[in-house]
Amino acid sequence: MKSTSRKKKRKKRVGVPPGTLIPLVEGSYTPALKTLFEYDAAEFSERTISGDIDFAAMKNPSKVSWLNVDGTHDSRTLEQIGTALAIHPLVLEDIQNLDKRPTIESHEDYMFIVFKMLRLSSESSELLSEQVSLILGRGYVITFQERVGDVFDYIRDRLRTNKGRLRRCGADYLAYSLVDAVVDNYFEVVESLDGQIEELEDQVIDSMVVDFMTRMHFLRHQYVALRRAIWPLREAIHEVLKDEHDLIDEATNAFYRDVYDHIVEVSESVDSFRDALKGLLDIHNTQQNKQLNATMKVLTIISTIFIPPTFLVGVYGMNFHFMPELSWKWGYPLLWIVMVGIGLGMVAYFRRKKWF
Repeated sequence: MKSTSRKKKRKKRVGVPPGTLIPLVEGSYTPALKTLFEYDAAEFSERTISGDIDFAAMKNPSKVSWLNVDGTHDSRTLEQIGTALAIHPLVLEDIQNLDKRPTIESHEDYMFIVFKMLRLSSESSELLSEQVSLILGRGYVITFQERVGDVFDYIRDRLRTNKGRLRRCGADYLAYSLVDAVVDNYFEVVESLDGQIEELEDQVIDSMVVDFMTRMHFLRHQYVALRRAIWPLREAIHEVLKDEHDLIDEATNAFYRDVYDHIVEVSESVDSFRDALKGLLDIHNTQQNKQLNATMKVLTIISTIFIPPTFLVGVYGMNFHFMPELSWKWGYPLLWIVMVGIGLGMVAYFRRKKWF
């Protein structure tokens, strides 16, 4: 379903001028859910906006404003924000482009950050990827999400209860906290993937896997999604640390360095998964070859045991008149004794050689 919507989006953008906003859903207009947080060290307010946004309040230098927009399809809200805050049309288009690579762009009055929020499905443990776009301005932060639901609940709780330094710092620290929350959630995803790989490895060693290739494909898909989300963000945060930005205080740079260290740690863990998956495939192939060799060994031994009796039966199955053994009274039972004796002798010989 997700790939279908992306194909529809690309088709609709063919021939459209750059910076043009196009709703990603057809039919009736569905407004986005807009939530505004305003705070300083002493005061805090939270409200849901159903109508137009008061951008004059967001530009209040004495307070920090965080506007969260759930629903990137709402082109009207995007146009309103772009007009009021002088956001470049190409940036607004990138917010709607859900295939945007994680990146950081510096503009004159704001920074534009795109990153992937990864979560695990509670039902199937499948990795769910959602694009989050963030605009950091002077005294405000705007986040755009595809749908309702995120990993920012503990940040909201810290704002409501005034725990930590969040309400005493500026918008740049809020932007750091949001990115840090997403990166910290990467560790949960990495631990889950690591556990799935270890579980599958144990089952492969114990020869208890039936749908190995299906599960292997699933894990490889998880690995690719993780890598696509983490590596570009690592490069983007490195650009923030390398260049000087007026919107980020020097004191806050230390926290961005901490985020960068976390991303490096996660990326190293993800890189180890590639080797783990390759090793898992090698173990599976080895187990398969071992089982095949054991089966072929049993079949070979059985075939070898039956070769001499088959030869004797072939000889005495020939229609010659002058075969003296055919007229013997004990010829038939003697032939059985010879065939069974040869078979038992070969079995004893194979057992002594420990061939089975």
